[in-house]
Amino acid sequence: MAISANIKRLRTSKDWTQEQLADKVGVTRSTVTQWETGWSQPRMGAVEKLSKAFGVTISEIVSEGDALPKDAIIPTPPRKAYAPLLGRVHAGDAQAPEIIEDNVALPYEVWDRHREGYFLQVEGNCMSKVYPEGCYIFVDRRMQPKNGSIAVVSIDGEDYVMRRLFMGANKMMLSPDSWEDGYDDIVVSEGDGHTVEFEGVVVWFQASKEME
Repeated sequence: MAISANIKRLRTSKDWTQEQLADKVGVTRSTVTQWETGWSQPRMGAVEKLSKAFGVTISEIVSEGDALPKDAIIPTPPRKAYAPLLGRVHAGDAQAPEIIEDNVALPYEVWDRHREGYFLQVEGNCMSKVYPEGCYIFVDRRMQPKNGSIAVVSIDGEDYVMRRLFMGANKMMLSPDSWEDGYDDIVVSEGDGHTVEFEGVVVWFQASKEME
């Protein structure tokens, strides 16, 4: 039995509508429809949520038959880690971050490589080609940015901005990477009186909700 049929069978056994199941796992009704018709399959994170909502094991959702063969390999849930959400960073004009006390889940393997990392939530669309507004960017404060890195930068001790960084001999340019027009480069030249501190390099991001 395919995953799509398993989801539909389990949903109807609970006498839930597609809207009710969507609410329980944090997706839209159209996403549930796509799962049940086979147009798309849920990612592992969604499979975990489905198993909790239905009160069944993951294997009961991903099984292709009523009984699994003895040599079947059952996917195991990925290990999770959590990192602090320290505030918001504006992907547009520089501004001071708003401090938030919260934690965001991320894959253990990512956290293990960047154990001092932290999350910021993106506001604005100047980096929308790579990081959509509302997503959580994971920043490694230990990494020094290179040309082309996407960095979080503090300007003059308080303002924060996330841009793609380019370094010249006597100036630094922070460039937008947006689907929208109207965003300008931020250029800081040597001797212009501005101070710049690197707050880290963006190494991963997490959508604020499951992408459809």
